[in-house]
Amino acid sequence: MTAPRPDDHPVTLTIGQLARRSGVAVRTLRFWSDEGLVPADRDGAGHRVYGAAAVARLDLVRTLRELGLGLDDVRAVLSRRRGVGEIAAAHVRALDDRIRELRAQRAVCALLARGAPGDLPPDERSVTLMNDLARLSAAQRQHLIDEFVSEAFAGIDADAPGAGIATAMRSMPAELPDDPTPEQVGAWVELAELVGAPGFRARCREMAVAGATVAEHRERQADPAAVAEHAGGALAAGVDPASPAAAAALARIPGVAGLPAADRTAWADTVELFADRRVERYWTLLGVLNDWPAREPAIPAYEWFAAALRAAPVGQSSDQP
Repeated sequence: MTAPRPDDHPVTLTIGQLARRSGVAVRTLRFWSDEGLVPADRDGAGHRVYGAAAVARLDLVRTLRELGLGLDDVRAVLSRRRGVGEIAAAHVRALDDRIRELRAQRAVCALLARGAPGDLPPDERSVTLMNDLARLSAAQRQHLIDEFVSEAFAGIDADAPGAGIATAMRSMPAELPDDPTPEQVGAWVELAELVGAPGFRARCREMAVAGATVAEHRERQADPAAVAEHAGGALAAGVDPASPAAAAALARIPGVAGLPAADRTAWADTVELFADRRVERYWTLLGVLNDWPAREPAIPAYEWFAAALRAAPVGQSSDQP
């Protein structure tokens, strides 16, 4: 004959005994019992006692709570109004959102921990802005950029020269990376500040309108490789844009030699209109967020090119004696 095991008989535990056995605090057990999550009986003295069913129920409740489910979700599972799988799937989505938020917060803290130049603490506005922007959803971030681009290109014919730039300017990543670097968080914060600046918005609008209508922009665009090689090389060498050495470098850029002074000035106007460091910075920041290959700044070479165009005749021109 087999001897009976202790588990063959109902277990009755006081709330203190159950607390010690389960590791759940007495006050938590009392609260869960009052909420109807863990059933309790009363002994002859009116004290709570818990049977085997309560012990099993407690294990499930504790597990669900440790997974982060709220009391309403736990109650729905216990009453079989919702399946564990359904609730778990919803909880996974919520956890994913929270994890992304925590990672963004971590990157913000890492960025702040680096300190500002000279080890000066960032001002209160910067800290608040970083935190607020890092919490934005992908859709909210995209909306900020879309609203800026829509304003800049409003009324521009989709077939106009340069109109396709609008699509590229909207190219925000669907999400910050799961583990964003401080550089990526910093890039997003700087980008949001940039597109919110009235001066930058006005400049981009001016460029969009001019790119669609200015004949000089369509007909006379300097070869970027030539500008980088000759104007950029002269800039790096410290050549004064008004010097004879500058005129020699300028003459090597296709389309410049022999231009009348008025045409050179008009070309310089067009170059200055489109050579904006803030716009180039916009593309750089998008590159950081999208993990594009880094590129050397091109605008300084164009600035030198425009200054040289204004400074001195290059070759023979029709307005010279």
